[in-house]
Amino acid sequence: MFTQFKNIDTAFSHIKRFSIFLIIACTMISGFAIYKGFDAAARARATVYILANGKVLEAVSADRKDNIAVEVRDHIKMFHHYFFTLDPDEKVIQANISSALNLADESAKKAYDNLKEKGYFNNLIAANISQQIVIDSTSLDLADYPYRFKCYATQKLIRATSTLTRKLITAGTLRNVSRSDNNPHGFLIQHWETLDNHDEPLNP
Repeated sequence: MFTQFKNIDTAFSHIKRFSIFLIIACTMISGFAIYKGFDAAARARATVYILANGKVLEAVSADRKDNIAVEVRDHIKMFHHYFFTLDPDEKVIQANISSALNLADESAKKAYDNLKEKGYFNNLIAANISQQIVIDSTSLDLADYPYRFKCYATQKLIRATSTLTRKLITAGTLRNVSRSDNNPHGFLIQHWETLDNHDEPLNP
């Protein structure tokens, strides 16, 4: 009789150990499944499909720090494009300058006010001069914040009979701000200044 009780006790111990092992295994499997599910969901959110010209293209999102140099350079390029790409039309000038001022602080506004006070934009309109700019290169210092930059560009003033070429060098810093439709990169140019703007030989 005691032997029978002993066998029952032993069997119960085996069942108990097996049950504990089964619970632990189920918990580990469930945890692994939940982890993989969140991982798959994160990868799915990081992948965007874009329809372009009837073709589906895959775009993968990335952290801002991975693309910060590209975004900074494009922000600087767009600011200079808007500020220096002008036609002899007051509405075009106002629209471009307004877009440029959305990307910079009061230092750009002061530069604009100085040019306006000197009659620079009125001269463009009166003489039917178009102004264009090409960014040659941009040097960045992303080691310190706010980020420092120096922009090297070629500026062209196009008349009906001639084209005047100028070399332009500007500098400033950038700080982070909220992204918006007017400022898609989420940077603001600060302490912007022109270091050099000398004329090149006139091309006939």
